[in-house]
Amino acid sequence: MNRAAVPVDKDEVLAWLEKRGTRRAVEGLARYGIPSGGAFGVPVGTLLALAKRMGKDHALAAELWRSGRYEARLLAALVDEPERVTKRQMNAWAAAFDSWAVTDTVCFHLFSRVPAAWEKARQWSASPREFVKRGGFALMASLVLRDKASPDARFVALLPLIEKGARDERNFVKKGVNWALRTVGKRSPTVHAAALATARRLAASDDPASRWVGRDALRELASAKVRARVARRAQ
Repeated sequence: MNRAAVPVDKDEVLAWLEKRGTRRAVEGLARYGIPSGGAFGVPVGTLLALAKRMGKDHALAAELWRSGRYEARLLAALVDEPERVTKRQMNAWAAAFDSWAVTDTVCFHLFSRVPAAWEKARQWSASPREFVKRGGFALMASLVLRDKASPDARFVALLPLIEKGARDERNFVKKGVNWALRTVGKRSPTVHAAALATARRLAASDDPASRWVGRDALRELASAKVRARVARRAQ
């Protein structure tokens, strides 16, 4: 991609995406539980490379999001400026989440870098809306990687929310809860011990969804590989 080919406004971006999309890629989205309506069929790797060339642009991100197109919304998360993202924007975008792919991309690449991320993680984890709720747990998982300064206690405090969320039988919520538990549990020896206790309680639960989350997380958190990795972080 040469510099002249980099789109600079919403219409150019949409034209760029349309030109590079494929019907085969659009049809393949269904295999991953992603709605294909409004999709161009452009690989995520291509979007990441484009975003790097485009740089950050808050106003353009807002326009791309309003377009409603799948890849345009992913790109919006990649080019937006975290320091300019408000709680109002976070709530508005979360209300429009319609797939795990959009939810996870926005939460990992953008919202986890916003100061209100902790507040929204806790708030959204109690939402009745499937993908808003998943967003809460996606934020928890993402914060483990983004927030290196917060004390262990702040992450341990997420575990009761994770334990409560594990009772949700909806597939994308359940998997989001599991992701959060496994990732938070690798934060440090202290958090790991607390997460293991949570996973064991869930694994012994009479509730099917909780039991699945607990058993799956326990397999990873109790593994020799993860134990060794966590132990190294204490050195």
